[in-house]
Amino acid sequence: MTDIDTWDTPFLQGLMAPVFDERDDHDLTVIGEIPSALRGMFVRTGPNPQFAPMGAYHPFDGDGMLHAVYLEDGTARYRNRFIESKGLLAERRRGHACFGGMSNFQFPDREVVAEAGVLKNTANTATVRHAGHYFSMLEAGPPTEFDRDLRTLGEYTFGGRLQGPMTAHPKVDPVTGDMLFFGYSPSSPYLRYSEVDAAGELVHCAEIDIPAPVMIHDFVITEHFAIFVDAPAVFDLHRMLQGGDPMSWQPDNGTRIGVVPRGGSSADVRWFGIDNSYVVHFFNAWEDGSTIEIRAPRMPDMPGGFQFDNPGAARAPLPWRWTIDLATGRVTEGPTGDTASEFPRVDERLTGRRTRFGYACPQRTWEFEFDFEGVFKYDFVTEAVDAHHYLPSEVCGEHVFAPDPNGTAEDDGWLLSFVTDRTTERSELVILDARDVAAEPVARVQMATRVPIGFHANWFAD
Repeated sequence: MTDIDTWDTPFLQGLMAPVFDERDDHDLTVIGEIPSALRGMFVRTGPNPQFAPMGAYHPFDGDGMLHAVYLEDGTARYRNRFIESKGLLAERRRGHACFGGMSNFQFPDREVVAEAGVLKNTANTATVRHAGHYFSMLEAGPPTEFDRDLRTLGEYTFGGRLQGPMTAHPKVDPVTGDMLFFGYSPSSPYLRYSEVDAAGELVHCAEIDIPAPVMIHDFVITEHFAIFVDAPAVFDLHRMLQGGDPMSWQPDNGTRIGVVPRGGSSADVRWFGIDNSYVVHFFNAWEDGSTIEIRAPRMPDMPGGFQFDNPGAARAPLPWRWTIDLATGRVTEGPTGDTASEFPRVDERLTGRRTRFGYACPQRTWEFEFDFEGVFKYDFVTEAVDAHHYLPSEVCGEHVFAPDPNGTAEDDGWLLSFVTDRTTERSELVILDARDVAAEPVARVQMATRVPIGFHANWFAD
């Protein structure tokens, strides 16, 4: 199980190699000083396969593992746990992998399907907290609930009301407390939109008609709308079942933005054509009278497919603005700078509301290499960009904004991210002052073990 040197894929080597110990490390060494106002849990998930893959491995395939650093009174402790999905438990009973992946789809044995289904719900992409529940998510299935100690509680279906899969990027309205999400599928219906109220009850679900099964990883909300980008990253379920690349870029289909009134149905959607492009993740969106403004890193198309044998030319995602005039039906769009970055985040207390600052990570190369090397702070008003760059040997992850509960300005708070040195393979939780990102870190919490490169992170304040 742990002879990873024989796992013949670059996506399971170096800083992406999985770890197998589930640890509880207390009183971590801190360089600098953890702000006393930071009380809570920084948690990041990512792929971490327990067993050698069955053939070709895609970096999205691995079992989910949660990595949490708990901060309290200037001290830090670390805990990590596997997401114990039905699929992983079935594999543990047999002592080997039983599921193929995105680049190597295979039907499991009949007995495994009976225990865990056709697809393993790794829940390895992102987390959210809502109505007293913690969820880790994979967009191909329902969310998986875990507790504050990272124990897996099982798949969650909102009392059986959930229809189809749930995105890894739901949005929680900071004013109403509602959680909005969607699910896409390579088979009909291709897109569903859902709303959960502040008490955690799923109160609305609508199928949204789109002409082709497309990959929609993220979306945005405003005070009155949910907004999707229907781009021509098109699934081919038949080809996927035969082991081929499940998706292709079909530019003749065009790209458009769909604006859905909250609580609305497919009949209420207004579609607005835009230049062909692809957005993986969004900063935010907000309303200004009869207009909607959307901010995101934008690529001209979807780079590569899911095989990643030939990722093609680099697709540097540039900061972009779309402005939709609901009164005239006109959309204006364009870049707001030339500083490419991804993993965009904002202060989530402003989700769906006007936002001045956004944070995202530059990469050393825009091939598919998980080589983030710092963080940009974007000022959406002045279009100024401040930057923090780590050492050339260091690789960072997504930077999460943790607000100062005593602050008054939008950027009163800190940015938190795991940073790992390729040379030493030592990991740290780095804490930057969001008001001055270029400054030296406020604190560097030294992990007792390497934290593998992963996906999305969150800050859950106590």
